Amino acid sequence: MPPSIAECELTHLEREPIDFARATQQHEEYEAVLRSLGCAVKRVPADPSHPDSVFIEDTAVVLDECAIIARPGATSRRGETAAVSDALSPYRLLFPIEEPGTLDGGDVLCVGHRVFVGLSGRTNSAGANQMAHILEPMGFSVATMPVKGCLHLKTAVTALGDDRVLLNPAMTAIPSATSDLRVIEVDPAEPLAANVLAIDGKVLCSASAPRTRRRLENEGYNVIPVNASELAKAEGGLTCCSLLLRTL
Repeated sequence: MPPSIAECELTHLEREPIDFARATQQHEEYEAVLRSLGCAVKRVPADPSHPDSVFIEDTAVVLDECAIIARPGATSRRGETAAVSDALSPYRLLFPIEEPGTLDGGDVLCVGHRVFVGLSGRTNSAGANQMAHILEPMGFSVATMPVKGCLHLKTAVTALGDDRVLLNPAMTAIPSATSDLRVIEVDPAEPLAANVLAIDGKVLCSASAPRTRRRLENEGYNVIPVNASELAKAEGGLTCCSLLLRTL
C-alpha cells in the first residue's frame, strides 16, 4: 500500500480524505481472505511515486497461456508496469500493449476463453485490437463492451464462474452474440456492487453491498463480505487489488 494513495487519480468520485492506517488494515484483511482460500500472496513492493499502484489489476491481464502487460490510460500509472512485468516473468510469457494502444486490466473481463474489453476513458480501441491480435491465435474470442458512468468495465460486470456474471445493466451491456451468459443483476440501490472476486466457488463481495450479497446467496453462492471502504474512496474495488494466476 503506497502511503501516497490519497494522491490517487479520480475520475467519477469527489476527492475525500483516505485514512491510510485503515486502508492498510483493510488491505491486509483482504490478503488474509485470499490466504484462507488457499492463495499464496506475493507482494510487489509499494512505490510511493505511484499512488494508484495498490490497484495492481490495471497493470496486466494474466491468463493460463500468457500475460499481457497493460499500457494504462492514465499516464501517471505507466511507470507501474515494470515492477509487475518483473514479478510475472518467471510464470508467464509476456506480451506488451504498445502505443497508441491504451489498456487497463480493470477493463478486461475473462469468462473462460471469451475475453471482453471495455472501451472506457482508460482503454481505447487500439488497445483492444492489440489484445485480440495477441489472444485470438491462442483460441480466445475478443469482443468490446461499452462502459458508461464508471471507471472500468469490472466496475460494471465481473465473472462468477460457470458462465455467470454479476452485472449493473446501467453501466454496460452484454454483447448479443454472447446471450448464453447467465446474468445476475446487482440490487439497484447498490450500483457499485458488481465488482466481486470469485475464487474456487467463493465470492468476495463488498461489505457495503448487503442486498446484492443476498441475491448471490439466493443463487447458491458462498459469499465472503470484505470491507474495502477506504480503497473505494480511490475508485478501487475487490478485483483491483490483486492479479490471480495459477502456477502451471
